[in-house]
Amino acid sequence: MIHKLADVQTGKIGQGTKIWQFCVVLEGAVIGTDCNINCHVFIENDVIIGNNVTIKPGVQIWDGLRIDNNVFIGPNVTFINDLIPRSQVRPHSFIQTNIGEGASIGANSTIMAGITIGTKSLIGAGSMVTRSVPAYTVWYGNPAVQKGYIDDGKEILTMDLKDRRGNQYILIDGKPCIK
Repeated sequence: MIHKLADVQTGKIGQGTKIWQFCVVLEGAVIGTDCNINCHVFIENDVIIGNNVTIKPGVQIWDGLRIDNNVFIGPNVTFINDLIPRSQVRPHSFIQTNIGEGASIGANSTIMAGITIGTKSLIGAGSMVTRSVPAYTVWYGNPAVQKGYIDDGKEILTMDLKDRRGNQYILIDGKPCIK
């Protein structure tokens, strides 16, 4: 479903994807299946978006961004793709930024160019992320710092890998698992 008030120039959109009003999607963009692209989203050319991705209103997806499957991007998240921007001067290519499978980025966060947001990681609202974030970790603040871990089931863990009930977890290949 593409809203009649959206300007969608690409034909590379998977089935079941919804693009709402006042969106602009440029010709080179690739968008997977069953995505929900909310109103007032801009998507540039050199962009790849996986399946089951939700992008909330007010987000611009700039050249060089790679978004894996099952990612949530909250309202007004800002992505940066040029570390030395100048008016009317485009770099030969933009820095690639990767958002890992199942990651969630909270509203009004800013993500610097050239970093990776790891699988299933959680970025708290309003965070300024200036470096890569490992999988299954929780980050927030300005600048964002690691505040804990998160498991597959949305259980937030402390830095010493305990859940709110006091259960102890261990990391196996970077993934929290109950001990």
